[in-house]
Amino acid sequence: MTSQPKGKEAGGAAARKNSPLARAFIGIAGIIGAGKTTLATALGEHLGLDVHYEPVADNEYLADFYRETKRYSFAMQIYLLNRRFQQHQEIIWRGRGGVQDRTIYEDAIFARTLRDMDLMDPRDYETYVSLFRNLSNFMCRPNVIIYLDVTPANSLERIRQRDRGIESGITLEYLQRLYDNYEEFLHEISRLIPVLRVHWDEFKEVERLAKAITREYKRGTFLREVAHLA
Repeated sequence: MTSQPKGKEAGGAAARKNSPLARAFIGIAGIIGAGKTTLATALGEHLGLDVHYEPVADNEYLADFYRETKRYSFAMQIYLLNRRFQQHQEIIWRGRGGVQDRTIYEDAIFARTLRDMDLMDPRDYETYVSLFRNLSNFMCRPNVIIYLDVTPANSLERIRQRDRGIESGITLEYLQRLYDNYEEFLHEISRLIPVLRVHWDEFKEVERLAKAITREYKRGTFLREVAHLA
C-alpha cells in the first residue's frame, strides 16, 4: 500500500473540525515535477487527512518503462491504473477522506500522450481506455481536484534538480504534449468535479494555501483559479 496517515493529532483534529475539506477526498494533479507530492504531504498534515502517494519506489515497471518506453508503455499504464484504482477505492471505503498524489483520471492523459507520440500501440490504447471506462462505473468522484500549473520548461528543470537517474530521458517535447493534453483534460473533468488551478510557486505557506483552496472550493464547481491569498 502507498497510503500513510500524515495528520498531526492536535492540529489535524482542529483542521478536521473547522474546515469544509475535513474528511474530503482531494486529488492533486499536475505534470511530472509539478510538486504534487510536496503539496499532498503538506495538505495531509494541515487537514489531518491520510495521504496516498503515487507508486514510485515500488513500481515494478518504472525502470523498464524509461529504458524501453514503447515496449513497456501498455504494461506500465495498466499497472498504474490498477494501483491507482486500489488507492481510489481505499479512500472511499475508509470513509475518512484523503489526499491522493495524482488521480486515476490523469493516467489516461499519459496513455494518450504515449499513443500520440507513437510510443503505445493504438490497439493497446483502446484496450486501456475501455478498461478505464469499465472501472469508472465503480468509482465515487473526489470532492475536488487541485491542479498544480507549472510550465513544461520549469517541470524539466525540477526533474533535473531532483536527479532521479531513470528520468534522465524525459524530453521537453514529451512534457509539452502532456501539458497540452492536461489543458484539455481540465476543461472536461471540471464539468464533473470541481477543479482548482494553483500556481504552486506563488504559495509559500501551506496554511495560507489551504485557506485559499477552501475559500475557492466553497464558491462553486467548475474550473477556478486560486489567484490570491486574501
